[in-house]
Amino acid sequence: MRKAEVQMTLKKGADDAVAPSSPIIPPKRSKTSLEQIVPEHRGPGYPVPAPPVFIRKMRNAAVGTGCDIRLKVTVTGDPQPSLYWYHNDDLLNMENQEYGGLWIRDCKPSDAGLYTCIANNHLGEARSSAVLAVLDLGEGNIS
Repeated sequence: MRKAEVQMTLKKGADDAVAPSSPIIPPKRSKTSLEQIVPEHRGPGYPVPAPPVFIRKMRNAAVGTGCDIRLKVTVTGDPQPSLYWYHNDDLLNMENQEYGGLWIRDCKPSDAGLYTCIANNHLGEARSSAVLAVLDLGEGNIS
């Protein structure tokens, strides 16, 4: 068995050369402290998970009998919150309604009351409520 000797000379100065990276040895990583870590920036394609928040809440309103009115909310959250609408604590059927709005057509006195929209996703819940008054304007009555 023979021994081989290898002699290396390291030079410092203007002729410093950078050694090519090795495919076997991973590159050295710099040390970081917690203060140096910057939160990951997510663009519009990568929303940050968030509980529901009402950006536009429902407002109290008054409408005449026979008129139409739309109660509207704007809510954010990720994933997109589910919206549930209530009239005096009774869950409303939201078929044929668009997200964020509740149309009440041909208002009657029985439509008056407290309306609540509940937005929820797996991260939380938010509520917005308003009172709707339905007024008989007496248009059909001639005195």
